[in-house]
Amino acid sequence: MKTVYSFADEKMTKTINALKNEYASIRAGRASAAVLDKIRVDYYGTPTPVNQLAAVSVAEARILTIQPWDKSTLHAIEKAIQTSDIGINPQNDGTVIRLTFPPLTEDRRKEIVKTIRSTAEDSKVAIRSIRRDCIDKLKKMEKASEITEDDLKEGEKQIQDKTDKYIKEIETVSAAKEKEVMEI
Repeated sequence: MKTVYSFADEKMTKTINALKNEYASIRAGRASAAVLDKIRVDYYGTPTPVNQLAAVSVAEARILTIQPWDKSTLHAIEKAIQTSDIGINPQNDGTVIRLTFPPLTEDRRKEIVKTIRSTAEDSKVAIRSIRRDCIDKLKKMEKASEITEDDLKEGEKQIQDKTDKYIKEIETVSAAKEKEVMEI
């Protein structure tokens, strides 16, 4: 039974971490290096993350600077950013690329909040799916006489408690990201 609990904890924690990573890449009107996490640059035929080719730093609240270690990659990084879906046009001065994050419009903020809520709902569905899988495992164990009926009831209760805890955490993380996006 302990393996079922540890399985549930592990899978649910991974779901929360995936949600946080997804939220980190959502642009909230202020500069964040996380928006570059999904961008890959063709570096000698190998798709390479920007942060492995350059120093990425937040110069001001709305300006991100990218300083490549190898100057020959400057144009490749610029091209990768232009073709990505982050919606920011890079400014290249020959040594550094600057990304200036424009303030978000009210409509864009509302779109982002919808995306945040949708992603949160997907994570909740994933948590509930893990709960269902774990309860099914417990029922199989009870059927195979590995655990008693009372153990099954207790196990179901514990799995439900874990589910409630992780769903509450999803709601907390989601609310914090929504608040961040809606701030001016």
